[in-house]
Amino acid sequence: MSEIFSLKLSSLKFAYNQNNFILKGIDLNIHEGEILSILGPSGCGKTTLLRLIAGIEKLNQGQIEINKKIVSSSKVYTPPNKRDIGLVFQEKVLFPHLSILQNVKFGICGSSNARKNKALEFLRLFKVDQYANAYPSTLSGGEQQRVAIARAIAPNPKILLMDEPFGSLDDDLKNELRDETKKIVKQNKTTCILVTHNMNDALSISDRIIRLKDGKIAEET
Repeated sequence: MSEIFSLKLSSLKFAYNQNNFILKGIDLNIHEGEILSILGPSGCGKTTLLRLIAGIEKLNQGQIEINKKIVSSSKVYTPPNKRDIGLVFQEKVLFPHLSILQNVKFGICGSSNARKNKALEFLRLFKVDQYANAYPSTLSGGEQQRVAIARAIAPNPKILLMDEPFGSLDDDLKNELRDETKKIVKQNKTTCILVTHNMNDALSISDRIIRLKDGKIAEET
């Protein structure tokens, strides 16, 4: 039986200007349901790689496939909203004018009642359902991050991209949220890529870890 890959990156190169390539040839296959962490120093291209996968940036050379469909190449570009990807950043980026429940409902499809029920389910899973009718400004940073992760996972994306999602949290909260996220991602069989500078984050959540250096994959464990 052939292996099932959610994501395939082939000879990926990217530069903000033609004389300074940030990524210099990335080849990477990620299995369906796998959690992959990307480590590396600042400026090595970790966040840029996520932005290319999400479609926020357009690659210069190479190819990106999601579920056997080419979404980026020299001839193809699929916009972010058509890639079935969930995004979580260190900055919470919740809609300030929407309630917590409305924030999580935002990307879910279906009837109003079905969307509400699913949003509440994910708020319960991340232990913030008591804030369903509150607004982001009234929540702590850790609570907002729980909501942000719930919002990204609730639409059941094929791929979840997380850029330093636990970086601003204290150790106890970080450990708890990390464990909850891993459990839910695995239950949903969501392919997940975590960018982090924290080895403990990577070791505790990942099936596989790669390290970027000078725009290339320098190590894989």
